[in-house]
Amino acid sequence: MKFTITIYTDEDGVYIAECPSIPGCVSQGKTEEEAEKNVLEAIKECLEVRAELGI
Repeated sequence: MKFTITIYTDEDGVYIAECPSIPGCVSQGKTEEEAEKNVLEAIKECLEVRAELGI
């Protein structure tokens, strides 16, 4: 399964990564690569929780 993610920096220079197709699925990192890695893990966890809840 493929998901689009967006990555941007906030006012403090932290990289924020979001998965727009999964509401609330957001992560961050000190580098763009770290943010991407973290949001991929967040996507996995979000999908697991949704499956458990029957969403």
